[in-house]
Amino acid sequence: MDRRTLLHRLGRQAAALALAQLFGPARAQGAQGAPARWPAGIGDPFTLGVASGMPRPDSVVIWTRLAPRPHESGGGLPPVPLAVRWELAEDERFSVGLRRGEFLARPEHAHAVHVEVKGLASGRAWFYRFIAGGAVSAVGRTRTAPAEDEPVARLRLALASCQHYEQGWYAAHREIAARELDFVLFVGDYIYESSNPRHQVRQHEGPVPQTLEAYRARHATYKLDADLRAAHAAHPWILTWDDHEVENDYAGDASPSGLDTAAFLRRRAAAYQAWFEHLPVSPAMAPNGPAMRIHDRYRWGRLAELWTLDGRQYRSVHACGDKGAAGGRSISTDCAELADPARTVFGAAQERWLAEGLAQSTRAWKLLAQGSQVSPAGVAVPGLARRIYSDGWDGYPLARERLLDAIATAGGNTIVLGGDVHRHVAAQLRRRPDDPRSPIVAAEFVTSSITSRGIAEPLMTAIRASNPDLLHARSDERGYTFLEVTPQAVHADFRATPYPAQPGAALYSQARFSVEAGQPGVVRD
Repeated sequence: MDRRTLLHRLGRQAAALALAQLFGPARAQGAQGAPARWPAGIGDPFTLGVASGMPRPDSVVIWTRLAPRPHESGGGLPPVPLAVRWELAEDERFSVGLRRGEFLARPEHAHAVHVEVKGLASGRAWFYRFIAGGAVSAVGRTRTAPAEDEPVARLRLALASCQHYEQGWYAAHREIAARELDFVLFVGDYIYESSNPRHQVRQHEGPVPQTLEAYRARHATYKLDADLRAAHAAHPWILTWDDHEVENDYAGDASPSGLDTAAFLRRRAAAYQAWFEHLPVSPAMAPNGPAMRIHDRYRWGRLAELWTLDGRQYRSVHACGDKGAAGGRSISTDCAELADPARTVFGAAQERWLAEGLAQSTRAWKLLAQGSQVSPAGVAVPGLARRIYSDGWDGYPLARERLLDAIATAGGNTIVLGGDVHRHVAAQLRRRPDDPRSPIVAAEFVTSSITSRGIAEPLMTAIRASNPDLLHARSDERGYTFLEVTPQAVHADFRATPYPAQPGAALYSQARFSVEAGQPGVVRD
């Protein structure tokens, strides 16, 4: 055997060993059920597109789901494991720095594909695709985060939330797909379980989901929108959730629709699994029944640290409702339950984890991504106690104080980011939110909804008048928020359209605000 042949054979063996080590879990899973021969004549298996997420300095998650007929049971595929090849490279022709492997897509996971590609160079753009049954997916573009000790001049992200399929078209996602961004930060209500016949521009595929198959179908409906698929293919996403991924206004294990605890936890388990199956999150995040840890932390060089927070899974039931019943409602601030220090949004363990992380962080900026508006949004009533909505942070005042205490104690430059309320908001966050003499400790930017309708203008006017720390609050337009982070400042551009029901709607800059390093307050640009 000549030297060249020997080296070639040794190289192939080394490559095979590396692949075996890299894809050990998929191979082990395959040993429990070998991949079946790809079925003939099923059509395009990549109807739901491709996506990437969870960018780290040395890794990224790439995703797809095999579903030639996504609204059919099993996505139109037989209930057998199917092999999928993936490729990732530095160029769109897949000729530079090519990485490849195989994933076994299993029917019990809806033939979803989650590959966490590790060992990548930091701070670099990558291209990826999937191959199955002779079909090739669209090409997606992603990127890795900068090295943790790298000085970074700029971070650009899109903050988005609340994309009710029936209430408009995804003009915001079309613009997001076309922008130069480092990632998309989505803070909840990726799907809506509910409908409102009065405001339908298009329709969901079926009734309110309760089962795993129904939640899978609902996610498929959203993924079939071309603009949403384009936004996923263009950028990596970092996600958390809010309530509509399961049920409107749920709190922990309590259902607003009156399901008993066991029945609701079965529903929550189905919703969490479908969420996992349809989004670019790590395979290590797979839910365990109705439990799924999604709170996480990301670093963007020396510039920023981002916490994604879960405000639903561990939440206390709403105050001053029917005993043990969930569901937001208008209540008075003289409700005695509001003073219970045990009531929480994040749960005690997540609160401690966040406080410790904030105290330890040395990044220039600390970004907190969670589902709703932290700043007060109640309405003053002459001669009576203030009225608040119990599902918002107003309904958890001591939990909010603990959050703001943690921010103040840690010091540094902190921006709280939220969604849920279907309005663009720029606000000052005081250590004691209802005390105008209390110091400002952080800034808040809340993004409007992608499509979901906002509250009526008379109520919005009353909210603005009752809360002087709301520098900007508009609920009449839909859109997203573009954020640019530099060592010197964070700039927020509220992108919006008054015409979400028009497929070709264009967005404009509704307002712009900044936060300067060392100055926690928000200023208008």
